[in-house]
Amino acid sequence: MLAVDKETFEQEVLKAEGYVLVDFWSDGCEPCKALMPDVEALEAQYGDKVKFVKLNTTQARRLAIKEKVLGLPTISMYKDGVKVEEVTKDAANKENIEAMITKSL
Repeated sequence: MLAVDKETFEQEVLKAEGYVLVDFWSDGCEPCKALMPDVEALEAQYGDKVKFVKLNTTQARRLAIKEKVLGLPTISMYKDGVKVEEVTKDAANKENIEAMITKSL
């Protein structure tokens, strides 16, 4: 999974064509860390159709706020640079993330 930061987010997500799934997480977020293997498993399954990236919000707080990430974990789906859907906090589980991916494709 491609790790992006505030320098590369615009190029890899906002200027990307097609679907990009962004995993917003932080160092102090245990649910985020617990969820990451599930997100990586979904990347193995859908990575040929959706680009998967992760952003550590610890080093990119302003960017996270700009993208309206108000709680963690947040998994957002972008299409052609526009956020189209997201799951956050308790709703951010493998089943809901997969449902969001399959609905988009």
